[in-house]
Amino acid sequence: MQVISAEQVHQSLNFPVLIAALDRAFAGTFHMPARQVFPLTEQEDNHDAFAVLPSWNDEVIGVKAFTYFPDNGAQQLPTLFSKILLFKRDHGEPLAMVDGTSVTYWRTAAVSALAAQKLARPDASRLLLLGTGNLALPLLRAHASVRQLTEIQVWGRDVKKAEAVVAAFRAEHPALQITAVSDLRAAVRSAEIIVAATGSAEPLVLGEDVQAGCHVDLLGNHSPDRRECDTELVVKSCVFVDYTPNVVREAGELLIPRDEGRFSMEEIFADLAACCRGVAGRRFTEQITLFKSVGTALADLVTAHLVQRQLSVPENRAEQS
Repeated sequence: MQVISAEQVHQSLNFPVLIAALDRAFAGTFHMPARQVFPLTEQEDNHDAFAVLPSWNDEVIGVKAFTYFPDNGAQQLPTLFSKILLFKRDHGEPLAMVDGTSVTYWRTAAVSALAAQKLARPDASRLLLLGTGNLALPLLRAHASVRQLTEIQVWGRDVKKAEAVVAAFRAEHPALQITAVSDLRAAVRSAEIIVAATGSAEPLVLGEDVQAGCHVDLLGNHSPDRRECDTELVVKSCVFVDYTPNVVREAGELLIPRDEGRFSMEEIFADLAACCRGVAGRRFTEQITLFKSVGTALADLVTAHLVQRQLSVPENRAEQS
């Protein structure tokens, strides 16, 4: 059984190949029981959790286990630690244990870009990113790999961190216009694609500011009592999700409007699988599309399996020779 490190994950992947693999996987046959998230304390202000995410398709079985400690940043520690176990589908032989934290960054960014491919207007080219954490650069790289962006704006509570993200991405893409912004509401008003990866407890993206035809991707929160957008945005949008069984239990962006009596889970238009199968998507140019994701075991499975296969190629060639 292979033991695959974070460094090996980063060296093995690129976004165009990963996004295409995810597109095929969500369009195909898979099984994904609702993930189990276990709070580790009963304190209302403590969101420490442990989770288990199983899935399988015709090729491979996988399970990711992760811990989520949102206050770890104060101790200079990652908020997420995780591992993914892979097994052969045909007879259950263990294949690999893969670093799950690095896979999480790659698959989260890739799913964000894949959803934008399916739901944003084809001509959308102005992107606003909210968030300056570990996902910031992967998200920018993923979207830039599949779309001709003309302008990127980055917002964060700490403008110096936003400027650091801008500087790092500009070094990779010197011809692309990218700036750090401090006026969030003005940036929202001008954006054609909005990606929020903040974990904010209170709404940052307000419905009254989002222009017609915009695509909004909310991925930073998976707690039922927190949200990155307000109720107005949910009500005025066509709502899509990565995987309904997870979202209806964990996404405050939809649960809070439901509890206010202004949204029903039956109003979720479609999930990512339906979009990848071509049976759902943006219906007209001026429509606001909202994609809410909390993460899926299938995306973990596909990403980890892609890494495992990439790293197995030299070994396979050696055996054949």
